[in-house]
Amino acid sequence: MNAIARQRINLDLIAQNWDDLLRLAGSLKLGRVPATGIMRTLQVGDRPTRLAQALAEYGRIDKTLHSLTYLDDKDKRRSTLLQLNRGEGRHALARSVFHGKRGELRQRYREGQEDQLGALGLVVNVIILWNTLYMDAALGQLRQEGFLVRDEDVARLSPLVHDHINMLGRYSFAVPEAVTRGELRPLRDPQDNE
Repeated sequence: MNAIARQRINLDLIAQNWDDLLRLAGSLKLGRVPATGIMRTLQVGDRPTRLAQALAEYGRIDKTLHSLTYLDDKDKRRSTLLQLNRGEGRHALARSVFHGKRGELRQRYREGQEDQLGALGLVVNVIILWNTLYMDAALGQLRQEGFLVRDEDVARLSPLVHDHINMLGRYSFAVPEAVTRGELRPLRDPQDNE
């Protein structure tokens, strides 16, 4: 690791400013100093103060420990990748839903943009809920029909799939009577697609 390390942590700078770092942490924790006051203590003009430099050095300790743990721990790398993939899956779904206006916020004012983004979040959550309900129903039917459904396979399912949803075109909001009673629509038989 020494060959790829770019610099060393300046422990002397941290030690010299340790009391001020503790006061800063206490002020933040207790809410005694407003954010603007803290920013003034960390920067003068365009240059960071010695306290800000010491804080940056202290932050490098945690960042280094995190990086070393990440490199050393296969399970941590796997769980990090899993979380990244979930986030990317949600972003892909949101981009697909947002495609109707070519992914552009059309409102010029902030509240209108917030409304658009709120509606996008609502639609994405509705799709996730829809998929979750029907995936659960499909798994229940498979189990009822005697198929082996393993928990490790179920853990890999994602409610973020959206190929089956028509994002563009005409929509019918006529709700079947069974759905108004709280029932799910009948599941499709995979044999019908052949």
